[in-house]
Amino acid sequence: MIEGEPLLELLRELKTRDYRFAAVTPETHARVLARPLRSAPTLRDIFGWNRHFDDDQIDRKILEMLRSSGAIEEADGRLRSWVRVASLGGELFLHSPFPTTSPDSVFFGPDTQRFVRFVSDEIRSLESPRWMVDMGSGSGAGGILAAKAAGSPRLTLVDVNPLAADFASINCRSADVQADVVVGNDVPHGCEVVIANPPYMIDGAHRLYRDGGGLYGGELAFDWARRSLAALAEGGTLLLYTGAAVIDGKAPLLEKIRGLTEAAEARLQATEIDPDVFGEELGRPEYGNVERIAVYGIKVSKP
Repeated sequence: MIEGEPLLELLRELKTRDYRFAAVTPETHARVLARPLRSAPTLRDIFGWNRHFDDDQIDRKILEMLRSSGAIEEADGRLRSWVRVASLGGELFLHSPFPTTSPDSVFFGPDTQRFVRFVSDEIRSLESPRWMVDMGSGSGAGGILAAKAAGSPRLTLVDVNPLAADFASINCRSADVQADVVVGNDVPHGCEVVIANPPYMIDGAHRLYRDGGGLYGGELAFDWARRSLAALAEGGTLLLYTGAAVIDGKAPLLEKIRGLTEAAEARLQATEIDPDVFGEELGRPEYGNVERIAVYGIKVSKP
């Protein structure tokens, strides 16, 4: 169990020290960690790269915040932070330690950055929404930064992971954003905008942030699209950022979403944001006939 107040103090302290760290892919992170550290660890080493450190290699004030929060672990006489901190959009965000192998890990990486860019750009083209929902909110970064771009509407963050809800609550307070943080899987009815970055991989470990179920990992994305269309107010908008397996030049997930929107007489816009992500996964039997995994920004406008 983490204690929120010391972690909130930690984020505020790191802000005063102009802390910045761009979260990278797990593969890049592992490669950097494999390199020896040739000097005393910095705050970026401790909270970004998540390196081990000795208790005399960190500011006593920050060490006390970690101890008070319960977010520190000790192994072989060395210490390691149980939280990482990433920077994005002028804010700092707590997320899980590396590697994110725990089923309830809260992930933050390049997908988070692309998601935030997509929804922030699209939000600015909409009439100012009064109520926005971030489904599968994770750290809350998407909802927090989209709400700032939209002029601070009512914000609801929804995630099935209680740890994600804890991190999101702290991150909201750090960013001075008011939000209702809900542990669950229901799309609140009557909202005007739903943003979502669902898990979209096939994951044998069934990690909450990664496992998208069937349809080559796209099942959850389709389900969220279906339930969002039903829950949105008239004229509402779904902004869905998701990966989709491409087979023989076509993405089965997109075809299903297209059928869904046609049946609802909704307008669909789909833009390929990145043509090739997680290429290393194609060596697994489950992706045996998949030629690539692409990332799409999908906008659905309800009539």
